[in-house]
Amino acid sequence: MHKQILILLFSLLLTVSCGSSSKSGTKNKVDIKIISMAVEEKSLNVMRDILSKNGFNPTINMLPDYASFTGQLEANNYDIAINSWNTVTGNPDYAARSLFLSDGDYNYSKISNAQLDELIEKASAESFADSKATYSEIEKIIIDENAYIIPLYNRVKTQAFNKTIVDENTVKIYKAASINAGEISFVDKTKNETEPLYISQTVSSLTSLDPIKGNDGSINFINNQMYVRIVTLTTNDQISTENSLSYNYAIASGNKDYYFVLRDDIYFAKVENKKAVDSGERVGASDVVFSLNRAKDRNSVPNHRTYSLHSSMEKISIVTDINELKNTKTDTSDVYTELSKNLPAPISSLTSVTSQADNKNGVYQVVKVTTVKPFPQVLNYLAHQSAGIVSESQIKKVNTYNVANYDPQKDICYGDESTITEGNSYNNTLYTSGQYIAVYKNNYEVVLERNPGFMKDTDKFPKIKTVTIKFIKDLDAAVSSLRSGDIYVLYDIVADKLKVIESDSNLVLQTMPSNALIFAFLNMSDGHVTKDINIRKAVLYSADQNAFIAVNDGYGYKAYTTLSPLVDTGNTLTADKNKVQQYLKAYEESKASSNQ
Repeated sequence: MHKQILILLFSLLLTVSCGSSSKSGTKNKVDIKIISMAVEEKSLNVMRDILSKNGFNPTINMLPDYASFTGQLEANNYDIAINSWNTVTGNPDYAARSLFLSDGDYNYSKISNAQLDELIEKASAESFADSKATYSEIEKIIIDENAYIIPLYNRVKTQAFNKTIVDENTVKIYKAASINAGEISFVDKTKNETEPLYISQTVSSLTSLDPIKGNDGSINFINNQMYVRIVTLTTNDQISTENSLSYNYAIASGNKDYYFVLRDDIYFAKVENKKAVDSGERVGASDVVFSLNRAKDRNSVPNHRTYSLHSSMEKISIVTDINELKNTKTDTSDVYTELSKNLPAPISSLTSVTSQADNKNGVYQVVKVTTVKPFPQVLNYLAHQSAGIVSESQIKKVNTYNVANYDPQKDICYGDESTITEGNSYNNTLYTSGQYIAVYKNNYEVVLERNPGFMKDTDKFPKIKTVTIKFIKDLDAAVSSLRSGDIYVLYDIVADKLKVIESDSNLVLQTMPSNALIFAFLNMSDGHVTKDINIRKAVLYSADQNAFIAVNDGYGYKAYTTLSPLVDTGNTLTADKNKVQQYLKAYEESKASSNQ
């Protein structure tokens, strides 16, 4: 009798432990696999803890670096993958196209939604004001209807500098764009010609110094300094011609033709005896046409990493008929009038020959970009470092290999880091149109020198002659170097280091909301629990963004999608445990029904 009672009690206990509960809403916790990189360890731990309390049984896999992480993504070895996305072009199309279009470059959620594809294309052709409603609809399809991704928080952009060494009035923080080293001056301006500006970065292996072959943290700062674009971004992501090759730009009515009137006071720099010198070759319209055509052609170089950014361009041409400018209407006037603002002299004639441009006497070069369809956001892509202007003659001189038969063991490409690395392979063939040129690299640093032919007689001529980028992999060591005065500027600082910087009276910490969203991909492939929409929505409503922001010491903002920093749609996400239980219950019922 006692034995039967014990068996009965054990059975009851087993039923209670395995049965449904008010906390989980399911008979059994749902197994789910989460991966992330080590840099997102805090978010990984918060996600694990949140899901554990909401009816899931998470297992985690923290990968050491980006290569390992992408390897797991490509192997489909995850249900949830915590990652980040930074819209470095400052425009919403870039924040939607690659991630959510059915054939998007970074569509790791395996999204295939014809309605979403149609809306992304629709928004891209609209003005910014008109696109707001469309992007709001896009967001609701992504989050409310399908839970394709899980937004965790918007990252704060950070940079710090030593104000006893660097003039704090000359250091700007840009929401999307890289630091502009050419604007920075020392407090003691006599040191601008003699002392290097020391900056650090974590990655010492450079993808490529050809602007179209790299789009990552190893080269973004460097290539932004080395190649001028025809437009730039302001600190708050507005299109500008400040520090660009253009005086002005104009958009023809219909948003398909974009005109740029070029400066005649920028020359390519080259390196002789590890020193920057003026090549004597002016940067002109033919270089712009050549550069933008190769930027949009995925087969122009091996390992082209940025062609999708420039696929909207159909034709790039040089305008030689001044009447075209006068007869082409814009929404407010005409192209000629808009290009003529604040020029050294009125436009009297146009030329296709770079050497014949003479702005002071009214002779200019004008480039026209025609897009495949109306696409105002093309300007943001033209401000990206991958649209940097290269020398047509130098590229053709260096890249003599056949792209289709490229052999990395023997073929040397323009921009290969080996060509600027000290040692037997050093053969610096760079020609750069921007404010600086990389003169050499070793295991410890890469040294940039000022382009002596960059707007020399203007206030845009770079203030500091030499910029030395020190490779410091460990962020603790980088912060220590900043505090000790070994480096002067540090950027992309993680949250738990910011309090230390704020406490140092010699340092200035600059922060602003960034375009970077920390979020989770949800794997919708066959065989993954996250293919079920009820599971995805249960994960979605488990995500308490306050918890993710809290573990980053409050340095973060609530977000809805990658579009949040760019378009104020008013859409928000609120964690809701009741909804979690509702969707988990629906999942259990669906699973039970399919098993009958």
